[in-house]
Amino acid sequence: QVQLVESGGGSVQAGGSLTLSCVSSGDTARFNSMGWFRQVSGNKREGVASLYAAGAGGTYYADSVKGRFTISQDNAKNTVYLLMNNLKPEDTAMYYCAAEGAGLIAATYDYWGQGTQVTVSA
Repeated sequence: QVQLVESGGGSVQAGGSLTLSCVSSGDTARFNSMGWFRQVSGNKREGVASLYAAGAGGTYYADSVKGRFTISQDNAKNTVYLLMNNLKPEDTAMYYCAAEGAGLIAATYDYWGQGTQVTVSA
């Protein structure tokens, strides 16, 4: 059973930065894809960023975060990161890491972490 554990969330002011980390209990190199999603209570889970295994594809971002967020992977540490710059109040949400899915479509992912809260104040 694969476990994903997120960390790095917190409270920041608008314009600030955070880096989220997702550590996998399994070898991240074996995953075809990994992604970050976010959800505000009562709303659908939204795809934020995803990446495919090296050589198999690229990275994908929601339009709302393009140019501000960067997803990356360190297979030696079994970790996926989400660097978030120029944060806005509308980025406030619970952020989830996921593995083995298609692009930014949450329903396609097989494995999920418990989430880490990001709160951005104006």
